[in-house]
Amino acid sequence: MSTPNPALDVRAFNRFYTRRIGVLAPKLDSDFTLPEARLMWELAHHAPVSASALSKSLQLDAGYMSRLLRGLKNRGLLAEQAHPSDGRQTLLKLSAAGKRAFVPLDREGTAKAEAMLAPLSEAQRRALLSSMARIQATLEPDATAAVELRPPQPGDLGWIVERHGAFYAAEYGLNAHFEALVARICADFVDQFQPGREACWIAARGVERLGCVMLVQARDEATGKVKPGVAKLRLLLLEPHARGLGLGKRLVRQCSDFAREAGYQRIVLWTQSALTSARAIYAAEGYRLVASEAVNSFGQDVISESWELTL
Repeated sequence: MSTPNPALDVRAFNRFYTRRIGVLAPKLDSDFTLPEARLMWELAHHAPVSASALSKSLQLDAGYMSRLLRGLKNRGLLAEQAHPSDGRQTLLKLSAAGKRAFVPLDREGTAKAEAMLAPLSEAQRRALLSSMARIQATLEPDATAAVELRPPQPGDLGWIVERHGAFYAAEYGLNAHFEALVARICADFVDQFQPGREACWIAARGVERLGCVMLVQARDEATGKVKPGVAKLRLLLLEPHARGLGLGKRLVRQCSDFAREAGYQRIVLWTQSALTSARAIYAAEGYRLVASEAVNSFGQDVISESWELTL
């Protein structure tokens, strides 16, 4: 791929993927065409529904939709019911026979998807699913699954280390010592974890990780002793393509709400003056800058800043 005209790249990908998933095949390994199978999936999951709503959802011509529905009805797979508030409309759903016919059809589709994933490693599967989610989020942002803030799962802490290292090296030129610091923070989070007092959240849309943040007990850097009543916000990160969704504010607010519930009196954090987007989020949440200092940190001359939120 990669031509001077991006539209040609899109068309090339479309040709590859339609061939890969068998769109051009006249029939599935069953008695149903692909459009019929897709229509039955909608009726199995979103019924009862009107024919016009189906046409709009699937972006199919009303005449073509009518022929598809007529075919299913003639085979005894479609049932109708009156609209509860509009006597002019009829709602559609699968009949008992239609539901029985859909079961092996749905099972076949799942088996084909599993067969496509089977040769891939776990890392390749995650990368593929993440790319699929990203394509959908870019082209149809309103149709994607809601972004959740969830606790870390196996592999998430490694992702935090990797993404911080790669992102801050590319964007701000920080060296490998920064990635090592993030690894130590993650290790300390596991080793010193206090349920109800500390937490980590991953912003995820399906299998795709979009961001993260931690809230831990603040400790004296010299002695390692806990500072009573003080929490520390750490490792706020958003993937570049996830900006503009309000996730940074959600992650920071999640820390504030958790800290209040846990009984902390204040939250502290460390950042750099160059991180203007993060600083704006902190300021909007009510944090105030309490100290700044010019230092050489992780291979760069930066302005180190300390911020604080009184709860």
